[in-house]
Amino acid sequence: QVQLVESGGGLVQAGGSLRLSCAVSGTIFSVMGWYRQAPGKQRELVAAITSGGSTNYADSVKGRFTISRDNAKNTVYLQMNSLKPEDTAIYYCNVVLKVLAVRYDYWGQGTQVTVSS
Repeated sequence: QVQLVESGGGLVQAGGSLRLSCAVSGTIFSVMGWYRQAPGKQRELVAAITSGGSTNYADSVKGRFTISRDNAKNTVYLQMNSLKPEDTAIYYCNVVLKVLAVRYDYWGQGTQVTVSS
């Protein structure tokens, strides 16, 4: 059974920082990442990282957010700096397992990030 436990969300003023963590039980996943969903909007990819360390970021967060992972702890992190009110959303941890070209996605419960102006 795969379980994702997120932590680190909260309320911060614009320009501040937060660090999200997601501890995952189970096997090592090929891709770990973070998505977010703001009210009235679709869920969007924020950042992702492969088991080899390759990263991918949404244009809106490049230069401000940093994703990292600790394979020994099976944990993925999202360091968020220079936060803006438009970063306000529920942030979801996502891990991907690929078995024989079939993709399996697993999701955390979500953690609220609120950035005040």
